[in-house]
Amino acid sequence: MRRIYGGALCAWSIAFAALMASPAAGAADAPAASAPGVDIKPAERLLFMQSHMDGVEPQTELDYAVDYSGPPSKVNDTLRVLVVSPGNSKNDARVTDRTGNVNVPGGLPCNPVIIYFLEHDIAEMEQLTGGQRRYFQQRVRMALAAGPQITTVSSEALGLGKHPKAQQIVIQPYLNDPNSERFSKYTGKRYTFVMADDVPGRLLMIRTEVPGEGNDFAHPLQKETIAYQGALKNMGSPKASNGPRASR
Repeated sequence: MRRIYGGALCAWSIAFAALMASPAAGAADAPAASAPGVDIKPAERLLFMQSHMDGVEPQTELDYAVDYSGPPSKVNDTLRVLVVSPGNSKNDARVTDRTGNVNVPGGLPCNPVIIYFLEHDIAEMEQLTGGQRRYFQQRVRMALAAGPQITTVSSEALGLGKHPKAQQIVIQPYLNDPNSERFSKYTGKRYTFVMADDVPGRLLMIRTEVPGEGNDFAHPLQKETIAYQGALKNMGSPKASNGPRASR
């Protein structure tokens, strides 16, 4: 089975393409949609505009533990990213999950796992609420564009091992949403991104949590996590990784 994330993923790439043009970039490299003087927030730069795969050698596989604890279902899986070109400079990394190959369009220099997770989240919100995926996508983008703080956190306290200077971004896109009565159960939904420079691909974890009654995050109704597991080098030719492997 081959899953293709189409319109919404392309929309993520288009939405942030303008942010990729900096004053230092040549005119020939600037996307046509870019506009001078765009106010790019540090959180947006950290998550979408940095070359997270710099230094990762070709034929290195980055593995991420996947834990979706429903509803609508509970899933444990391993997401694998095979880096094909040095530092993923050609945006040709191969992403696989339990369903097989996942086509994550390029266009952004970030770790493709970030786009993978956000697309899954948006598709799920659409399914659970009957709302429009573009609306949920816009709320997440607006929350990041609002300039959330980047804080230094203890990765060990988060159960992610020892990583000096791990950085965390937390957003709640649906707080104060004028349309939240349509999906009131998800108003307090929290997104947590944790990055660390000493990890190949720089992504340590992404987590979303829907709090329980009374805004209780200690007993969430739903929690979904992708967390870095490790890197495997010299994985052979790209053709050997076209199909999914059994999750560990």
